[in-house]
Amino acid sequence: MVVGIHKDRLGKFPDSLLIYEKILKYNNIDCIRLDINELDFWGKIKELDLFIFRWNVATDLKELAKTIIPIIQNYLNVACFPDMATSWHYDDKIKEYYLLKQHGFPIAESYIFWDKHKALEWAKNATFPMVFKLRGGAGSQNVLLVKSYYKARKLINRMFGKGINPNKLSFNTRVQLKDITLKRFIHKSMLRGYRIYTGEDLHAEWEKHKNYVLFQKFMPGNEFDTRVYVIGNRAFASRRFNRKNDFRASGSGRSDFDPEKIDKCFLETAFTISQTLKFQAMAYDFIYDEKGDPVITEISYIMPEWPIPKSPGYWDDTGKWFKGHFWPQYFVLMDALEFPDFRHPDFITL
Repeated sequence: MVVGIHKDRLGKFPDSLLIYEKILKYNNIDCIRLDINELDFWGKIKELDLFIFRWNVATDLKELAKTIIPIIQNYLNVACFPDMATSWHYDDKIKEYYLLKQHGFPIAESYIFWDKHKALEWAKNATFPMVFKLRGGAGSQNVLLVKSYYKARKLINRMFGKGINPNKLSFNTRVQLKDITLKRFIHKSMLRGYRIYTGEDLHAEWEKHKNYVLFQKFMPGNEFDTRVYVIGNRAFASRRFNRKNDFRASGSGRSDFDPEKIDKCFLETAFTISQTLKFQAMAYDFIYDEKGDPVITEISYIMPEWPIPKSPGYWDDTGKWFKGHFWPQYFVLMDALEFPDFRHPDFITL
């Protein structure tokens, strides 16, 4: 049995990938590192039992994943994580909305337009505030609370004009500076200066967003969201509290893992969606609407893995609680390799 893991966009193997390697080694399963740029890449792919490519929001990685995963999964018949069902809509809030809405799942009401005049006509009669989002972005980046028709009109004109680059600093410096640490700001500034000096493209990993607009209904009174991460028939959950003086929870770093405070309705809904749409793994961000009913604001096949081992356990799809601390990569591998006797290391040092 051989598992192949593709590098990230910088040619490195970050902690999230090293954990896969260490778990496989612990279970005496061969693991090889892969790079699409190597001439023997496709030869190695054909020998695999599982191909792992943890691609993220960077545009170049998206394009690469959309190019090779369908071929590897559908034509070479090599199991992939993520597979197509799990990832074709990743980091695209429009695809997520269309998919969940058409299946009747509780996605937050959104207003999506591909025509400038239709969008402006809608905005004249819309009830504000509304949440403006670009279709891509993580950690609450590219998300704004729009409080007036004037602001909405300005964003619509921008989106159907020169567009918006989804890099946070260029998109909304004031909001970014409020959240960023001094150390990180200095690092970003030095990196920007280096790229200017060397002539590198400052936004090589991003594509400009234009010719569409997405507004999501704003639901006040939510001081936190609840993130449910389903892997197979297991669900981990935590409450994520909003940033200070902000409506956004994603990226705040303020989480509570107490299982007694998790609304079990969120778990049931997440399991139903994952099983219906055959997701290998999926993170769901839940809040409450004005009636107190659960709604989903976003979904994502990946999330930062570090919160999961902090959780005191997980639920299965029958509601049974399993106590313990686990790496999410362990369950991904167990399911993908169909290896029920897979062993979880007591501790992994990185």
